[in-house]
Amino acid sequence: MRLRTLLSMPPCPRTSPMRNNPQAQQELDLDRFLPYRLSVLTNRVSSAIARHYSERFGLSIPEWRVMAVLGQSPGLSAREVATRTAMDKVQVSRAVASLMRARRVARSEDAKDGRVTRLSLTRQGKTIYDEIVPLALHLEELFLSALNAEERGTLDQLVTKLTRQARLLGPTV
Repeated sequence: MRLRTLLSMPPCPRTSPMRNNPQAQQELDLDRFLPYRLSVLTNRVSSAIARHYSERFGLSIPEWRVMAVLGQSPGLSAREVATRTAMDKVQVSRAVASLMRARRVARSEDAKDGRVTRLSLTRQGKTIYDEIVPLALHLEELFLSALNAEERGTLDQLVTKLTRQARLLGPTV
């Protein structure tokens, strides 16, 4: 189902932020609009975590996202990093360039395809990654402490379902 099809569908009465108010059909209540709420939540959490690693290591949010992905999956191309992080290719390119200048990421030619370059953390980048991971996990635990174990499981299931469903809206930028 593509976006055009989704837009032509009537709002779901159970979930529409405009339900039970026929006069509000052309108005958008941002306080109840899930994409907006998720974006605000993500920005708040990312910014709070970023303050910790930015002060200590001088990393931006895009730089940390690139390092986090490469720490878990070394040898990706910049395109693959962009896909995994859902970041704009320009953001990834700038973050990679900055990380390379700081000698935290290295680029090497792909053994099978000379047109592709592979990215990996340098020793310095890996050291920083290893210091940030426990901090990030601690901050995640602090954030999730508002939920009990059952709610955490439910949240994980819901995020997984919504992530799959988001693919129906079309490719990311």
